[in-house]
Amino acid sequence: MQTQDKKSTVAVYLRVSTNDQEKGIKSQEMAIENYLNGHSIENATWYRDRMTGSTTDRPGFQKLQTDIFNGHVKTVICWKLDRLSRSLKDGIDVLCDWLKQDVRIVAISQQLDFSGSVGKMIASVLFAVAEMERENLRENTKRGLAAAKAKGIKLGRRRSLTTVQIVPLLKEGLSVAAIAQRLGKTRQGVYNALKREGIKAGSGNG
Repeated sequence: MQTQDKKSTVAVYLRVSTNDQEKGIKSQEMAIENYLNGHSIENATWYRDRMTGSTTDRPGFQKLQTDIFNGHVKTVICWKLDRLSRSLKDGIDVLCDWLKQDVRIVAISQQLDFSGSVGKMIASVLFAVAEMERENLRENTKRGLAAAKAKGIKLGRRRSLTTVQIVPLLKEGLSVAAIAQRLGKTRQGVYNALKREGIKAGSGNG
């Protein structure tokens, strides 16, 4: 892949989240490269960020913005529209600004090609729909958590059993079975915790 070239008029913007799997990242890169090859684009400049799209304050994105402002980029190719921004306002602002500068925006996975006033209108609608979907997801998650809490279901990662909890009870003379019952754990869980620290508990305790 080529590094940034001031003479390039085609830019590729690739943003992935910090928790994205490498397989997903590679598939995006391959899809974009296939698009470039299929359209005989050889001098594309790649701009990359590995961070959330909730803000436009990203190194790769800011570099792209600068090159667009300086007239070095006339086409921006991305995997999906929300790679530019996950915020409705920021996304529309970016697209409107780029389209005013006669920059063409292509989102290959959505088969979208934005240019001019019509492209601006379509992009604003798509951003609005995407934000509605994210808001619905957040609301559904909140309702699910509230329902689980109402039923007394404890969510989140369970705390690991440690010898800090177990040893004082052993010193009190409690058996492994009694300790397990006191801590709400299994006997095997107690044995495993002791084993990790090299502490032996006689089988007669259980």
